[in-house]
Amino acid sequence: MASAPNKQHDRQQEVKRVLIGLLFANVVVVAAKLFIGVATGSLAVAGDAVHSAVDAMNNVLGLAIISVAALAPDEDHPYGHRKFETLGALLIVVFLSITGFEIVKGALTRLKAGAQPLDISNGELAILIATLAINAAVAAYETRRGKELNSQILLADAAHTKADVFITIGVIAGVFLSRSGFPFADPLVALVVAAAIVVIARDIIVRAIPVLVDEQVVDYREIKKISESIDGVEEAYDIKSRGAPNLRFAELTISVEGQATVEQAHGIADLVEDRLRQDLGINQIVVHVEPC
Repeated sequence: MASAPNKQHDRQQEVKRVLIGLLFANVVVVAAKLFIGVATGSLAVAGDAVHSAVDAMNNVLGLAIISVAALAPDEDHPYGHRKFETLGALLIVVFLSITGFEIVKGALTRLKAGAQPLDISNGELAILIATLAINAAVAAYETRRGKELNSQILLADAAHTKADVFITIGVIAGVFLSRSGFPFADPLVALVVAAAIVVIARDIIVRAIPVLVDEQVVDYREIKKISESIDGVEEAYDIKSRGAPNLRFAELTISVEGQATVEQAHGIADLVEDRLRQDLGINQIVVHVEPC
């Protein structure tokens, strides 16, 4: 059976492979959208291309962050570097915020100046729909792999790609509405897409903040119940838990009979650690022993 360090290394390599594949797909999408945006002069399509370019940059950023997160614990980071992955997820929120701001700014400017009908040929529209299909598949795949690997950076990047999907849907909707005699639809749809980006950014923050502020990851009552079920444990207290991507840490104090030898007390503590790992999936556990 693979050891814990080997499993973590394998996980990091899997995340890297996913990001490299997504980087290639995003570069293809950027090239297609940029061609259409330049050819038609569409603000929404050009903004969509920029957003897809940010997707590609996110993949590069993700690769760099995963490399840092994979570093072994050191003197300055005794618990390891795994939270850099969560920090990277928050950096993606920054990119989303910039994208949303630019979309709103461009849409308001166009509405103020008077929107002109979009001139997009059926062939260019077909390319746009094809990029939509690619992005939708990428977002679904990355979300699935992010959940399987419990990767904050993959889930955040998938959310960013979903924003790209919404933007492209908005562009396509704007094209059809413009052809139907509503030239102002393109900037209005862009505003709706910007609102969707705000919701996506909020979801990333909601997932990331609990990890960064060391929110409890295991109900202390469960830890207490399991610990006190071990023969020799009189009481379990001062229970704490926290998490990092794909890791769980716990610390607690157990009281044992005052007549127990040091060897017996350590044996009881080892049993507590083994049970908590097995039953609650806690990776690293510190058990303090006190006589009662």
